[in-house]
Amino acid sequence: MDKNAIQQLEQQVDELLRASRRLREENMLLRSQQAAWLSERAQLLEKTDTARRRIEKMVSRLKELDNEL
Repeated sequence: MDKNAIQQLEQQVDELLRASRRLREENMLLRSQQAAWLSERAQLLEKTDTARRRIEKMVSRLKELDNEL
């Protein structure tokens, strides 16, 4: 291999290393964001379930009151 080809290969390797680092950092960021979204989703599901149970309880009470009249 001549000197020019070796330099070109070194450049390509350097570019691949930079791309690999960038992708690794991006992947870590995306995983962190995913964990945050999953946590928020779990909280929202819990709130939704609590609201649903409270509404069902209120509807049941209203039906009882209606039956008493």
